[in-house]
Amino acid sequence: MTLPPLSLYVHVPWCVRKCPYCDFNSHGVGHGAELPERAYLAALLADLDDDLSLAQGRELISVFIGGGTPSLMSPWFYDRLFTALAERLPLARDIEITLEANPGTVEQERFTGYRAAGINRLSLGVQSFQSTQLAALGRIHGGEEARLAVHSARCAGFDNLNLDLMHGLPGQDLELALADLDMALALSPEHLSWYQLTLEPNTEFHAHPPGLPEDDILWDIQDAGHERLEDAGFTRYEISAYSRAGRQSRHNLNYWAFGDYLGIGAGAHGKISTFGDGGRLRIERRWKSRQPEAYLRRRNDPRGFVAGHTEVSDTDLPLEFAMNALRLVEGVPLQQWRTHTGRAPQALQQRLVEARKRGLLVEDAARLQASPRGLLFLNELLAMLDED
Repeated sequence: MTLPPLSLYVHVPWCVRKCPYCDFNSHGVGHGAELPERAYLAALLADLDDDLSLAQGRELISVFIGGGTPSLMSPWFYDRLFTALAERLPLARDIEITLEANPGTVEQERFTGYRAAGINRLSLGVQSFQSTQLAALGRIHGGEEARLAVHSARCAGFDNLNLDLMHGLPGQDLELALADLDMALALSPEHLSWYQLTLEPNTEFHAHPPGLPEDDILWDIQDAGHERLEDAGFTRYEISAYSRAGRQSRHNLNYWAFGDYLGIGAGAHGKISTFGDGGRLRIERRWKSRQPEAYLRRRNDPRGFVAGHTEVSDTDLPLEFAMNALRLVEGVPLQQWRTHTGRAPQALQQRLVEARKRGLLVEDAARLQASPRGLLFLNELLAMLDED
């Protein structure tokens, strides 16, 4: 048995303004704020040094820089970060390095600097091109700024671009949702993350819910949008991810395929596999101090940056694996059930048969793969596979 592939997640916790739907670890600082780049870089590298042994000799296949708004940090910051990273860990020759960027915080010079620093994939948080919807979402950019950001990214040499786009927005109908998709497609991205707005706990929208489209409109948007994307040459490979051929996000694929990842930065999470006694697979989840100020202080704390950790129990492991793998449209080979959970696939057979009868799994005995209906009703499918 071998350990799964390894990725790195880097969290930058600051943004200009906290969006009312956002439940990520992000902290608004306002326009023009001076961020502690040098102190945060030093903390990130110390955090990474503490975690180096967890790589266990593996190379990094991908890096994802999320937030917050990572594009608030300068190209200098990322140049130093990746120079130091390459000194500490082997990087795959074709490593994918993604930076999340807000269209309202970037310009040509920054994009050029990011590309020179080694970032080779951008993920632009567009969410919508409509001024009414952008205002409702609390975004700081407009539709024209999003188009200009794509143009600037292309001029800087980025040939791998994702656009984040939401649907099911306040006041949105089918026509407006499809208009957003058409505007995104006109920009010719390689990848689209197209997902429905949800009201997450501990957000302003959860406390004060906006008026959202009715369920029948949401279904119409989902069906028509899926068809529009496929007609444009995009393939759905994960519940909310579409790409052109060969342009799937390697980083996200590693997540869904139950790969490992180190997490550095304020509030970052990681998943690490090891082999214990008798070759038993152990999976540990770790997370770092959440508040930026507390995280920076951890650099001088003998306890290090880890705020908590837990081992995934043998009982929880099958469901954790299924929750990830079944998000993939093509699923995974059934034999991976044994690889990642230590359980024989045969013990799952009765539940698989029942799920196929309900139309939630494809009729393929060699794969663990949700049907189109199963992707729509994933929670029902997971409940059927849960041993508890």
